[in-house]
Amino acid sequence: MIRAMARRTLVLVAAFAAALTPVACLGEGSKPLPAKATQELPPELLSLLEQKKMPKYSPIVMRLFKEEAELEVWKQDTSGRFQILKTYPICRWSGDLGPKLYEGDRQAPEGFYTITPELMNPNSSFYLSINLGYPNTFDRANKRNGSFLMIHGDCWSSGCYAMTDEQISEIYSLARDSFLGGRPSFQVQAYPFRLTPANLARHRNSPNLPFWKMLKIGNDHFETTRLEPRVDVCDRRYVFDAQPSPNSPSPLVFNPAEKCPPFVVNPEIARRALEKRRADELEYARLLEDNLPAAPIYSGLDGGMNKAFLTRFPGRVTLAKVMPYASYLPQLPPIPWIDNDGSLTSRWFGSSLDKPPECNPARVGVPSGRC
Repeated sequence: MIRAMARRTLVLVAAFAAALTPVACLGEGSKPLPAKATQELPPELLSLLEQKKMPKYSPIVMRLFKEEAELEVWKQDTSGRFQILKTYPICRWSGDLGPKLYEGDRQAPEGFYTITPELMNPNSSFYLSINLGYPNTFDRANKRNGSFLMIHGDCWSSGCYAMTDEQISEIYSLARDSFLGGRPSFQVQAYPFRLTPANLARHRNSPNLPFWKMLKIGNDHFETTRLEPRVDVCDRRYVFDAQPSPNSPSPLVFNPAEKCPPFVVNPEIARRALEKRRADELEYARLLEDNLPAAPIYSGLDGGMNKAFLTRFPGRVTLAKVMPYASYLPQLPPIPWIDNDGSLTSRWFGSSLDKPPECNPARVGVPSGRC
């Protein structure tokens, strides 16, 4: 049995090594995997996996929060649900709160991203890196562009989420092991902040609020089920956990730029998400009634850093190098979930998103470093 397990491990490692060639964005050819990309998880993390009943090669989900400057790694336990494994303080992220729109705006992306083995870069000049795959289908449907947006080491960012080398070593290894378990990809959920009623109420004046409310639907699906939400794009917006209507004669086909086909959300997921949404909306309304102070739309700074690193890396958060973010936000497509198809999504989530305000589409770009 031991020989069979060892043989299986060698086969998986060989398959991973074959798939995990350096990403083309750094212009490197095929090289043997360096030791830093194949090293074992530290003993204390292996012990934590055992304690939490998380198989070493089970799937993961990563969650990024700009304002809190934290990266969460969630891992599937033996029940099949995702549980939090570890929270890493983010050493540096750049830009402001809000999605990335175009090359040179220094914005770190926000949204739902799918990471496959070819997006793992073991030969990164930033120690190790994981390419987020920006722009994704949603970004391209909304004519957003940019490249080389990653989670990497070196604690230096130009549109990326930068960790320390020690942190990215653990994060990279957790991602690698999830592939060795046979999973073809894992999901990264990137948010401006934890999408709580208090944070949304503080940022109620932001032009990005409709976009963030759309992300919150996927966030709520994950938090209430502890399952990775299925993500599709149609009508230039995200849809989550969609399935065909009962008695539908054909499978769902989503076109990112065209109207959404009739669909429903898995009833159990929809029920849990609706309960959370209703509770959050009541709390949001109460906070507005209590005149919770609103946060400024534009911070004036180029990104942020977790307070754990402020003394270790002084002076790395500087004044912004581009125009105030809110000044070049374009007009987004209407977000309300109104399909006139009687779907659960239409009925339950249709009024939760508002049309974004009119914004000045003027853009100013500066060259940005590549991660």
